[in-house]
Amino acid sequence: MNTKLWAGRFSKEADQRTNDFNSSIKFDSRMYREDIDGSIAHAVMLGTQGIIPVEDCEKIINGLKQIKEDITSGALLIDPDAEDIHTFIEQTLTARIGDAGKRLHTGRSRNDQVATDIRLTLRKECEEVMDMLRHLTDTIFNKAHENENTIMPGYTHLQRAQPITFCMQLSAYVSMLERDMGRLSDAKARMNYSPLGSGALAGTTYPINRAMTAELLGFDGVVENTLDGVSDRDFCLEIASALSILMVHLSRLCEEIILWCSWEFKFVELDDAFSTGSSIMPQKKNPDLAELIRGKSGRVFGDLMALLTAMKGLPLAYNKDMQEDKEAIFDAIDTVKMCMTALDPMIDTMRVIPENMRRAAAEGFINATDCADYLVGKGLPFRDAYKATGELVALCIKEKLTLETLPLDMYKNVCELFDEDVYKAINLETCVKNRIKK
Repeated sequence: MNTKLWAGRFSKEADQRTNDFNSSIKFDSRMYREDIDGSIAHAVMLGTQGIIPVEDCEKIINGLKQIKEDITSGALLIDPDAEDIHTFIEQTLTARIGDAGKRLHTGRSRNDQVATDIRLTLRKECEEVMDMLRHLTDTIFNKAHENENTIMPGYTHLQRAQPITFCMQLSAYVSMLERDMGRLSDAKARMNYSPLGSGALAGTTYPINRAMTAELLGFDGVVENTLDGVSDRDFCLEIASALSILMVHLSRLCEEIILWCSWEFKFVELDDAFSTGSSIMPQKKNPDLAELIRGKSGRVFGDLMALLTAMKGLPLAYNKDMQEDKEAIFDAIDTVKMCMTALDPMIDTMRVIPENMRRAAAEGFINATDCADYLVGKGLPFRDAYKATGELVALCIKEKLTLETLPLDMYKNVCELFDEDVYKAINLETCVKNRIKK
């Protein structure tokens, strides 16, 4: 059963250490559905083109469908000692239907077979990631619009800067995630071309129909250059890059959640179901999920770097180094999906504490720019208005007051242009309303 597909050239069995090192079954077995789908399309084409007898084609197709059903149901276990999933399926097929199974690989190489399998697999994975992204985006969007009037300080340099709403803060992440979906969609579209029929590198002498197999598998066309068809892994790099940028965004959001639920901020509180405690400090409620997502971003970045490094020095066409593509890209995808699975309900159940956000906004002089703009509206040049407002802030700090509580006579001591209407101009709700345009 485990005879190597390439055994004819060799006079002795491979060392077991060679087999173990060479094997990819542990990670490429997840592609069994795609491998079988690709083989069925190839068999249909071979039969239609008259390359193999129609009766053999029918046996192959029925045999492959049964193998897929048996693996999915658990009736057939994938042999961990098999070299790869492609070998396992072909040898299982031949064991079940006899010599007809040996005809399946006519006009095909494992090189274009693998390239086809991984494109089919990543196409499905991209769709699943984008579905999860859409759900996460909706969750954040809903949480944002529950807080359209929740005023908080916006920050630069992690210092209170200007008044915004929590809706605006969260909506920034919605924009980021929408761009992530666009990047994944673009990568998926560029990937959706069939390498099947490229053979080992230079095509085949059989009268195959590449357009037929491409259409059967839902590809938009074929990879025109057969060398490129078997050696291209740009789509892995693109997807890993898009996933890395996505993880940057998830990590940034998690960093803010970690800050917001600390006692120093206390802008939000995470649900008990999505928090953990301490083994020694009974008062602790830790945002471990957010911290883990922040940490796992480095893992996805590492997967991208591993792919770039594996591909950077390879001559055309296929090289065994390219076997490394699957572990890295599958790990990146699995990690991102796991992170979104944790983050989505954590945000959905997160309790916002508006009064703490409002208090922080009131204490940070974040309406100082609006105060300066008030003077500009009275005819004072902006730089003079900026200087006068700076003097007011220094005065407030000295007197332990805020711009809202500073008496009008103190305003006028700094600049005669101030009047009673300044208090309306620097009201936080007014500042937010005047600044945020829809």
